[in-house]
Amino acid sequence: MEKISVIGGKRLHGSITVGGMKNAALPILLGTILVGDKCVIENLPEISDIKSSLDILSSLGATVKMLDRTTVEINTASVRPGTMPYELARSMRASYYVVGAELGRFGTSRAACPGGCDFGVRPIDQHIKGFEALGAKVDVVDGCINCVAPEGLTGSSIYMDIVSVGATINIMLAAVLAKGMTVIDNAAKEPHVVDVANFLNTCGADISGAGTDVIKIRGVESLHGVTYAIIPDMIEAGTFMMCAAATGSDLTIENVIPKHLESITAKLEEMGVDIEDFGDAVRVKSVQGPLRRINVKTMPYPGYPTDMNPQIAVLLCLAQGTSILTEGVWDTRFKYVEELTRMGAHITVDGRKAVIEGVSALKPATVKCSDLRAGAAMVIAALATEGETVIENIYHIERGYEHLCEKLRGAGADIKKIYVPDTGSATKAV
Repeated sequence: MEKISVIGGKRLHGSITVGGMKNAALPILLGTILVGDKCVIENLPEISDIKSSLDILSSLGATVKMLDRTTVEINTASVRPGTMPYELARSMRASYYVVGAELGRFGTSRAACPGGCDFGVRPIDQHIKGFEALGAKVDVVDGCINCVAPEGLTGSSIYMDIVSVGATINIMLAAVLAKGMTVIDNAAKEPHVVDVANFLNTCGADISGAGTDVIKIRGVESLHGVTYAIIPDMIEAGTFMMCAAATGSDLTIENVIPKHLESITAKLEEMGVDIEDFGDAVRVKSVQGPLRRINVKTMPYPGYPTDMNPQIAVLLCLAQGTSILTEGVWDTRFKYVEELTRMGAHITVDGRKAVIEGVSALKPATVKCSDLRAGAAMVIAALATEGETVIENIYHIERGYEHLCEKLRGAGADIKKIYVPDTGSATKAV
């Protein structure tokens, strides 16, 4: 068993470099299925979800070759649709992008329903609505999605009932080779939606409006291979910003796009944290005195991101006064609250709302990661807490954060991964 041990109470210093964005890299990697040619994808984060995506591509018949730690060459000329193994499909939520890509290129797809973090009901009805509007027949039987477009896909106007990043990207993938124009109304505007559109356009697609709530896709005959670099990960950057704020540190986060961080920056500044923008880096400097209480509501971009809900909750636990954190996207995002309570937090949850009473300090404990971003929150809480905190179920963290311990150690944190045998005693640390 692998765990993370943190001896907290130390201030961070220097700089940390952010990797490529997980939520852009996954659909771009799986989107190479559409190309049927050789693509080189750069600035990939070194995380387990990337490995799973590459395993999926290999299982479908693609040739995958790592050129260096963060660069991969993929040739999807020999991909066979409908052959993704059940276990790989269930390993992560983003596996559903295979369906849009296969449907767009081959007019058929069969895949197991996706897995990933459990935040309650995460329906794929908006994906299916889009595929059907393009002319596909879709059935979900025995946990598998079966799609076929016997007459090919044809452009259509699609109104999204809710703002969905996954559905927006998946419909975009399916539509790039369809006949005519597809219009996605009430589309998601997240930076990774824009990055996927930019990748596809570089391959020869004709997509306009990405980053607004109306995206237009004019179908093209074919795509071609390219070399493309993934944008920096705004959630990784925001997580390190929270690490600095929680520990009263002076830390520079490098390789970022500050505009993507505006909602996070605004909330930190509201709490009394000083943020300085250097164009491709931000400096986070905590001011003297306790953090100020604030209210936060997560929303689709450009609002405060749901993927930063657990991280800011830790700061609210350390703030002076009572804060309210409202989840505006998922039904059950607050599973991490029980773990923070183990550390002495005072949090009351009512549905999608958490009332957080600030405490003078958290206490060290053994805690578990309930999901990817909750795992990041446990690390932030541990860094801010005097004494040793042990974090379990860290495979969640490794799905989305590359070399987290190494990066934080380089900034002065006392953090390490420990290997624990069945007897329960640590035998090795790195």
